[in-house]
Amino acid sequence: MRVLYDLVIVGGGAAGLTAALYASRSGLDCIVLDPSSPEGSSIALTDAVENYTGFSDIAGFDLIQHFYSHAKSFGANFVRQSLVGIRKNYDGFILECSDSEVKTKSVILCMGATHKKLGIDGENKFEGRGVSYCAVCDGYFFKDKTVAVIGGGNTAVTEATYLSHICKRVFLIHRGDALKADRVLVQKLEKSGNVKILYNTNVVKIDGDEKVKSVTLDNEKILKTDGVFVAVGLEPRTECVKGFVKTDDNGYVIADETCQTSVSGIFVAGDI
Repeated sequence: MRVLYDLVIVGGGAAGLTAALYASRSGLDCIVLDPSSPEGSSIALTDAVENYTGFSDIAGFDLIQHFYSHAKSFGANFVRQSLVGIRKNYDGFILECSDSEVKTKSVILCMGATHKKLGIDGENKFEGRGVSYCAVCDGYFFKDKTVAVIGGGNTAVTEATYLSHICKRVFLIHRGDALKADRVLVQKLEKSGNVKILYNTNVVKIDGDEKVKSVTLDNEKILKTDGVFVAVGLEPRTECVKGFVKTDDNGYVIADETCQTSVSGIFVAGDI
């Protein structure tokens, strides 16, 4: 690797690839540090993107491939490693990576966020055996079966709508008394004839043997289901920089109006 880069962009999702495009066009000597870009980005796991200017309806995987190709066309370079930690040195920063160290004058953190867990009994036990956080990834395994989607925002409603075309029955379980999703998404969901919404309801336990068989609700009712899709929000992938830059109580990086963090020369972009 080079002795000293102008810029290292950590994360190759939508924010990281956009940063790489602008940096490469500006002639900066930079790399994108990500073990799985672009396939590992959250946008790649989205069935359909309808609110990106220029595309009325495009698969998330196709959109992120456009981002990737665009950045590559201007010379963006990619290093397939993960960030472990950062430390300062006399001329910038040293990034401790999974297989090496990288020196750079500046950094843009674009690691994004991952799916938040419920933290209930059975969730970890049955992850990969009926518990999922991605309908696009795992929905087909539940073809003609019954599933439960937990959440009430855009992601949960989108997941439930997607699964309604694959599964025999979909229960959308929301702890509130009204969905928080955009109206256009709710309207699409309402057109699905096999989705039942359970309001003011929490899942307290996931049960089964080798695979998920049911969930227990807070009214002690047991709901039989073959799968559970959790869509209750996101949490930032900031473990590798905690203690180096300031974060809030939820782990999100604190930045000023220029997107600079508490450390001069370290910037942030995206859902982080």
